[in-house]
Amino acid sequence: MVTPPQSALALIALSGGVDSSVSALLLKEQGWRVEGLFMFNWDEPDGYCTRADDFQDARRVADQLDIPLHRVHFSKLYRERVFEPFLKAYADGLTPNPDVSCNREIKFGVLWEYAQRLGATHLATGHYAVLNHTPQGIQLLRSRDRHKDQTYFLNQVDAGTLDHCLFPIGQMTKPEVRTLARRRGLPTHAKKDSTGICFIGERPFRPWLENFLPTKPGPILDESGEMLGQHSGTWFYNVGQRRGLGIGGVRGAPEGSWYIYEKNHEANILRVTQNPHHPALWRHTIQLSDFHWIGSPPPKGMIPGTGQTRYLEPEVPCEMTWDPDHAPTVRFTRAVFAPTPGQYFVLYDGDICLGGGTIAGSVEAGSIAPSTLRDTPRETRLKL
Repeated sequence: MVTPPQSALALIALSGGVDSSVSALLLKEQGWRVEGLFMFNWDEPDGYCTRADDFQDARRVADQLDIPLHRVHFSKLYRERVFEPFLKAYADGLTPNPDVSCNREIKFGVLWEYAQRLGATHLATGHYAVLNHTPQGIQLLRSRDRHKDQTYFLNQVDAGTLDHCLFPIGQMTKPEVRTLARRRGLPTHAKKDSTGICFIGERPFRPWLENFLPTKPGPILDESGEMLGQHSGTWFYNVGQRRGLGIGGVRGAPEGSWYIYEKNHEANILRVTQNPHHPALWRHTIQLSDFHWIGSPPPKGMIPGTGQTRYLEPEVPCEMTWDPDHAPTVRFTRAVFAPTPGQYFVLYDGDICLGGGTIAGSVEAGSIAPSTLRDTPRETRLKL
């Protein structure tokens, strides 16, 4: 619990979900002066985006808690800073996810700037994360509920911004959040968790992406070079993917899944294997195109810790070579599955999230060279 300073105003990003609703409730109970804000970040209603309904839920919560509710449209900025870079990354053969860039650019970027114009001293959200204020500076810690922890998606937020943030539910589990919401009679207590992002919603991803990127058929080859089928364009697929390949029964091959082990974007070729232990799928060493430290960068050298190359994957012990004049290299104590260019590697010291960088490729192989990422915004993974 953070004791509110005198004359402090916390602006809570009310999304219309149970997490932000309980966050607003807790701030009120802790004595904060609270105002809510609802963001419209997507301006093309098509039956999948639920923002209109979410706004009504946010308004009901604000009315019940007796707090003012602002609403603001960041659609133009969202399109420029998140959506268009997202499409460019896919067109370049990368595997992006706008969640990290949305946090960096919108929620803890333009929203925080807007909040200050409204007179807010703090920005609160319903993220599952913990902030620890120390004499050496702010620390971003994993939440108590490790299954809901969202520090992976906050790895690019600046320490200066985090110093003014509040994550009221970071020490709670999801069941505890729902129980408290139900006991306090919040209208969102039983609302289903949102999945995906607003401009995609709960829809088949590849058909949606085909509205923006053209199909570009090419061969799907097995390890011997035999053609097994055609793909729709390498930008629609991930290394490690085993669903949606359109490969039926193959004469002479056993029943089982096929995995993409190589994506050659320039040649428009996918290579697949039925061996989930294929060496091209597992990497001990990856290269990063950059690294953002949440706190002050340490002296150059080997930085030990644990790392994740995907959200909710188990952490793997590793060492990262750090030199501000060179791209970092990460070496894992055991191989990790399909680290993919465009995704994020996030480094932890225990529960402390130190920061993250964009995966540029693996040392052993990689069809996308690090140079591809020089002009590409730092995006991360989107599940297919």
